[in-house]
Amino acid sequence: MGNSSKDDSTTDGDTSGGNTPPSNSSLYSEGEKVLAYHGPRIYEAKVQKAEIRKNEWRYFVHYLGWNKNWDEWVGEDRLMKHTEENVLKQQALDKKQGVDKNVKSGRSAQAKAKNSTDAKVDKEDIKTNVPKGKKRKNDSGVEKGSVSVEKLVKIQIPATLKKQLVDDWDFVSQQDKLVKLPRSPTVDEILTKYLEYRSKKDGMVADSIGEILKGIRCYFDKALPMMLLYKKEQKQYNEAVVDNVSPSTIYGAEHLLRLFVKLPELLAYVNIEEETLNHLQQKLLDFLKFLQKNQSTFFLSAYDGIKVSEGKGKGKDE
Repeated sequence: MGNSSKDDSTTDGDTSGGNTPPSNSSLYSEGEKVLAYHGPRIYEAKVQKAEIRKNEWRYFVHYLGWNKNWDEWVGEDRLMKHTEENVLKQQALDKKQGVDKNVKSGRSAQAKAKNSTDAKVDKEDIKTNVPKGKKRKNDSGVEKGSVSVEKLVKIQIPATLKKQLVDDWDFVSQQDKLVKLPRSPTVDEILTKYLEYRSKKDGMVADSIGEILKGIRCYFDKALPMMLLYKKEQKQYNEAVVDNVSPSTIYGAEHLLRLFVKLPELLAYVNIEEETLNHLQQKLLDFLKFLQKNQSTFFLSAYDGIKVSEGKGKGKDE
């Protein structure tokens, strides 16, 4: 699961009395148990509130078995009735995504998350507190399950960028398409543009911002092959990143955004004072808003139809 806030009023807008209600009545009622899409998987959830926002029904849901920090507003396209047929669909999807059959659904779904962005993340399976007894190490040797939720940096990804993550997952995992490399602008160029943007806006840029951007670049280069790629992208990475070339000079916004899904997990292992942590969270959020502001120019609206090699026997199981 991706980072969510208890209220998305900053992105979805508050209920407005001037809105004309949709012609159809609410499909889901408050207190109703439902099934909700979150990334490539389906979770049991409960509708806490139902409101008309921007002329459409929005539902504030709590994912059963998950910390309330993951509660979020979703549209009808993310929900399904809790029927036997849909539960079977949930189980089939879990099986396809490689969820451990011996682990109950819900809070334990992350226990078998693959070492890739198995979702989108936000809409991905990125909840980092693995169930007790299910500790394991990822490829970087970091033991997962040893970090409490309280220690995680909270990074609220804007709603339009969350959709970008879902579309990204769909292109690669469902449509077998890849981002054409090298990208333009590259991660390096985006970081430089942000530095110029802050410099122009503030008149001067604090040294701390430059250090944060260097940190983002470093984390991206290290995390990309370990945590940010889907299996279907591994061959492309091996072909594109050669001779010690930095991935940040080849990849672009699509893969950079995936890093922000994983950053809470990565930063949890860094000893940061609370005041510094709060400052970092504010700067990371400001950077995400910069990505959102330039979303139409930084991100691809559609991938170029570069098909994954048909010869791979496991091409459909990620």
